[in-house]
Amino acid sequence: MSGCASTSLGGLSKADQLGLTASQAVEAISTGRLSAEAYVTTLVAQAEEFSHLNSLITLNKAGALAAAKAVDAKRARGEKLPPLAGLPIVVKDNINTSDLPTTGGTLALRELRPTANAPTLQKLLDAGVIVLGKANMHELAFGATNTNLSAFAGIARNPYDTARVPGGSSGGTGAAVAARIAPAGLGTDTGGSVRIPASFCGLAGLRPSVGNGGPDRRYDGTGVLPISHTRDTIGPIARTMQDVALLDAVMSGSPVATPVPLSGLRLGVPASFWSGMDLQVAAVMERAKARLLSAGIVLVDVDTVGLAELNSKAAFPIALHEAHEDIPKYLAATGAKGITLADVGAKVASPDVKGAMGAVLSDAAGAEYDAAIRIHRPRMQALYARYFADNRLDGMIFPTTIVPAPVIDPVNGSSKISVNGGALVDTFGTTIRNTDPGSTTGIPGITLPAGLTPAGLPVGLAIDGPLGSDRKLVGIGMSMETLLGVLPPPTTSQMKPS
Repeated sequence: MSGCASTSLGGLSKADQLGLTASQAVEAISTGRLSAEAYVTTLVAQAEEFSHLNSLITLNKAGALAAAKAVDAKRARGEKLPPLAGLPIVVKDNINTSDLPTTGGTLALRELRPTANAPTLQKLLDAGVIVLGKANMHELAFGATNTNLSAFAGIARNPYDTARVPGGSSGGTGAAVAARIAPAGLGTDTGGSVRIPASFCGLAGLRPSVGNGGPDRRYDGTGVLPISHTRDTIGPIARTMQDVALLDAVMSGSPVATPVPLSGLRLGVPASFWSGMDLQVAAVMERAKARLLSAGIVLVDVDTVGLAELNSKAAFPIALHEAHEDIPKYLAATGAKGITLADVGAKVASPDVKGAMGAVLSDAAGAEYDAAIRIHRPRMQALYARYFADNRLDGMIFPTTIVPAPVIDPVNGSSKISVNGGALVDTFGTTIRNTDPGSTTGIPGITLPAGLTPAGLPVGLAIDGPLGSDRKLVGIGMSMETLLGVLPPPTTSQMKPS
C-alpha cells in the first residue's frame, strides 16, 4: 500500500501500524510498544491519502488526536487503562455521536448534532475506544451499494476496485476498514447492511440477535437513525473474527467468544440460497466448502422451503411502515429542531432512495403491516427454529451475496445488473437476497472472507444461526478464519482513483 515506508512511529513502522488488527493494536498500545498518538497520526494520514474512497463523511482529526494523547498520558502516569484504550474505530453516520454530526448521509440532517452518544457506542467509548471519524453510508441506509448522491457525502468506493461499490448501507465502514484507515468500525444492519459491505470489502462482520426485542436483542438499538425498530441493529465490522469478538464482548457485556472446534459441526446448505450465483462466486464458495468438509464439518443439504415467500410478505411492509413511524420519533428524541419526515424526504438526492422515501412518506405498506408483523414474520421465525432443530444444525451456510461487488452506477445509485450474462435484474434485490430473510426474522448472522475471484474481488461466506447463538457463531467464524485465511489488503494500484 502507498505510504507504507519503514519509518518508525511510536515503536512500530508505519507499515506495521497499518497492518495491525484491532486486537493487535490494543495489545501494542497497552504494553507501550506503540503510542496511541502515533497510531492515530498514522491512520489520519492514511485517511487523507485515500480520501478519494469517500469512506468518511467526517474525519475527527483533532478530537481523535486529543483522545489519543489522553490515553498516552494516562499510561505514562501508570494508571490502569480500560480494555480497548486507544483503539480507533470509524462509526457509521447514522449512529449518534455527541461531539460530531450524525447526518444519515442526507442533506436535511447535515447539521444534526445529537446531545448524547448512542448507548452501544458509549459502551465502547467507556472501554477506551476513539472515534476516528463518521463513516459514509447509503443515504438514510436505504440501499446496498453506498452510491450516495448527496453532494456532501458522495459515492463511497471499494478499495479492491474503486470502480465498484463497497456495499451498503454501511459501505463507508467497510471501505475504511479494508483500506487500513481504521482497524475496525460500526455499521448498522436492517437487511444485510453490515454483512454485505463486509463481504464486498473482504472483511468479517456480525449481525447480532434481535429477535422480538427485549432480552432477545443483543445490543441496545437506541440512538440510531432508524428504518425499522423490528429489524435494525448495530453490528461490528473488522478485518478478523477475533476483532469482531473483541467489540461484540464490550457491546453485549458478554464474555469474549472463543474458537469453536469445527469437526462434527452440522451446517445446513439451503439450495435456494446457493442457486443463481455468479460463476466466479460459485467457484470460490465450492473451494471453501471442500475445505470445510476436510476439517470435519458435516454439511447437510436441506432447504428452507417456503422461506422466500414468507419474506416477500414480511420484509418490506415491516421496514417501510416502521420507517414512517420511527424516523419522526427519532427526530423528536434527538432534537432535530422541527425537521419533519417530509423535510427529510424532500431533500433526498439519490434516486433509488427517493423511491423508497416516497413509499415511507405515503405509508404505502401500512395496510400490509399488521399481517407482516403478526403472521408472516412469526411463521418465518418458526420455520427457522424447525430448520435448525429438526436437522440438528448449528447453523446454515451460504454465500453472503451471490454476486461480487457491482460496478458503481453514478446516475441512479443502484443500477440493474446481469448475473452470468442473463437478463438485467435489480441490484438491490439481488444483493440482499441471502441476507434479508435472517434480518427480517431477527436471528444472528456472520460473514467472513471465503476468497477472491480471479479479478481480485472478495467473496463472503455467511452463517446464520439460531436466535441467541451469537457467541457460538463468532467462535465458529474464528475457527473457519484460521482454516480459510484472511485476505491480503488491497494494493496501492487497486486503491487508485478510477
